[in-house]
Amino acid sequence: MSLTLYYHPLSSFCHKALIALYENDTPCKLHLVDLGKEPSRGDFLKIAPLGKFPVLRDDANGRVIPESNIVIEYLDQKYPGRTRFIPTDPDAALRVRALDRLFDSNLHVHMQKVVIDRLRPAGQSDALGVEQAKGQIATALSVIENELTGRTWAAGEAFTLADCAAAPALFYSDMIIALKDRYPGTAAYLQRLKSRPSYARVLKEAEPYFAMMPK
Repeated sequence: MSLTLYYHPLSSFCHKALIALYENDTPCKLHLVDLGKEPSRGDFLKIAPLGKFPVLRDDANGRVIPESNIVIEYLDQKYPGRTRFIPTDPDAALRVRALDRLFDSNLHVHMQKVVIDRLRPAGQSDALGVEQAKGQIATALSVIENELTGRTWAAGEAFTLADCAAAPALFYSDMIIALKDRYPGTAAYLQRLKSRPSYARVLKEAEPYFAMMPK
């Protein structure tokens, strides 16, 4: 097996890469990384000095691919399948990438801010930062609610990179702001994502680890 994905089942950006692998049933070994324990941490840092996952290793091509977006585009180029994550039409590709940035830069990173703050030791939380992040989340969700009108998937009828980005960002954001109460279109879209076999598999595999999530 040529491909190995270094990941953690709770990592939202790892969810993004796993969706792409599972969409096309791409053969890949999964290597779980525990950054809190040795030798797992040390071994991973030898491959990824920045200590961020997911990272894809392709032994057949002698490549190590960091970052979820680059992993997905690499799979699209080197290991294409029935689902193509970046459209061949340049204008459609730009649209998909713009939506991907909407989910990642304007929702995903702010969601992570709130979740990570809950893991901080007592007395070291960033209350102001969390409130600002929640405001950014609400703004992004309002934009997303409008964007999704009349669409099955983020960019239209085809499942793309944008949907890989949307799934974990919305799944974890729903734990912070109940989507169905304020963003019904987005909540319905999240249900479609969770019912998609690729993301349903990711969530099923993550279930044993959800108890580790902060309340």
